[in-house]
Amino acid sequence: MPHLAIEYSANLEGRADIGALCEMLLKTVLETGLFEVGAVRVRAFRADHYAIADKLPENAFVDLNFRIGKGRTDEEKKRTGEAIFAAAIDTLGPLFETPHFALSLEIREIDAELSWKKNAIHPRLRGK
Repeated sequence: MPHLAIEYSANLEGRADIGALCEMLLKTVLETGLFEVGAVRVRAFRADHYAIADKLPENAFVDLNFRIGKGRTDEEKKRTGEAIFAAAIDTLGPLFETPHFALSLEIREIDAELSWKKNAIHPRLRGK
């Protein structure tokens, strides 16, 4: 159930490689060893309409929302969040050279009783 959604301001087009960010974050999530390969999703959504802080046109953001199923310790969640945040900072580093960029991450646990899934990828990756 680990789904990492990246929301970013449209003014990052040409200033940040969002595809590379997706790839790096997928790699980072898998390297934690806490999530099954067939369950991980990383996707990005461009926000065409937004208003940030003092509304300067150069203000930009990336917001990371990581939804996971229950079953990990607080320490595992914290370690995972720190790894994801560090990878995002490394990938987006040049954006921090200006006073116009904000990065955020939140981890949310999904209630299994209120989450429905059907995944045909798992059997293939599990060799079944």
